[in-house]
Amino acid sequence: KEAVAALLPHVNAQKDQFNAQGIANLLWAMAKLVDIGQERTPGLKEAVAALLPHVNAQKNQFIPQHIANLLWAMAKLVDNGQERTPGLKEAVTALLPHVNTQKANFKSQGIANLLWAMAKLVDTGLERAPELKQAVAALLPHVKAQKANFAPQGIANLLWAMAKLVDNGQEQTPELNQAVAALLPHVNAQKANFKPQGIANLLWAMAKLVGNGQEQTPGLKETVAALLPHVNAQKDQFNAQDITNLLWAMAKLVDNQQARTPGLKEAVAVLLPHVNVQKDQFNAQGIANLLWAVAKLVDNGQEQTPELNQAVAALLSHVNAQKDQFIRQHIANLLWAMAKLVDNGQEQTPEFNEAVAALLPQVNVKKDQFKAQGIANLLWAIAKLVDSGQEQTPGLNEAVAALLPHVIAQKDQFNAQGIANLLWAIAKLVDNRQERT
Repeated sequence: KEAVAALLPHVNAQKDQFNAQGIANLLWAMAKLVDIGQERTPGLKEAVAALLPHVNAQKNQFIPQHIANLLWAMAKLVDNGQERTPGLKEAVTALLPHVNTQKANFKSQGIANLLWAMAKLVDTGLERAPELKQAVAALLPHVKAQKANFAPQGIANLLWAMAKLVDNGQEQTPELNQAVAALLPHVNAQKANFKPQGIANLLWAMAKLVGNGQEQTPGLKETVAALLPHVNAQKDQFNAQDITNLLWAMAKLVDNQQARTPGLKEAVAVLLPHVNVQKDQFNAQGIANLLWAVAKLVDNGQEQTPELNQAVAALLSHVNAQKDQFIRQHIANLLWAMAKLVDNGQEQTPEFNEAVAALLPQVNVKKDQFKAQGIANLLWAIAKLVDSGQEQTPGLNEAVAALLPHVIAQKDQFNAQGIANLLWAIAKLVDNRQERT
């Protein structure tokens, strides 16, 4: 650490003397150090800031490996808290056209790193500019062409990247679908070589692609089936985020007609005790996704075992503690999940009631941010909870009152299921003595 700290000021001092390879190597090195726990000190931030303008200035000098390393480095730094400054955005924008120009020269690892980097940058707020779309389009045919050359981590990164890009509005073009189809057999062939994070990312990616309209082909189903036994085999090695991604993925796949095979049931069963063990490690998004996943699995026939009930109880206690951290989507998912669990026999314990009470004021605070589906899910959830004995507290009545004007404002955005859920909810609330305002 002292050696790194001693060198960083000299990056700034000698910034004008680094050639293209030096700039690429330095930014890659700093990103790699940060990724394995190096503190992002003022010295490190200044060194990054000093190098970024030179990316733009020397953009024509970078070879394919440099371009891949630089975009990977910038994405990795952003993923670890680097501020997306104008200098960083300009550096990314300067490099993207060179992905297109040199597309035929990237090796398999470079393609995987580039698509991962672009997906990560988009996921952390980078605008999907025409240059970025062109760079993605330029790389996708090369995924298919080099499909036999990707290592397990490359395959996991690629499928995660494509799923994340689609989740952020990337069109599922024929080239993207062909790239996915080309990679799936290699997941099956290399199934024994994926690490825990790779397994979690792969299943998350497939669930996300299916959720966004990817056809559940025999190849996709075989890939899911091939990975599930490895969840069981490596169950002790998944961290909190991996567990969240895996359970969310299995719930999403089941919700999209994936068969609840013995392998899937076993994978769920082995993960649930780890929710309880690692309960203190889940952030707000993880808690929301896990409770949604458990509720969705139960709604699709998953047995409410003691382990499942313990996992729910473990998560509920953290809803209150992290209530201010939930965004609108989390609040909608959490209340929907709790209502769905109650609808399937979950006991309304004091912890359960406290979690509901903690979330209801957040509905009021964030009322202007909910989209049509969230409004429908929230009113359905509140009505279902009331119908199952939840007390109609002032907080609950205020949440209902806060949402109703948004039903009118967004009336054209509700699909058939949303309309059905809303009218059912309003009728059910009135049936339970909700005032007909």
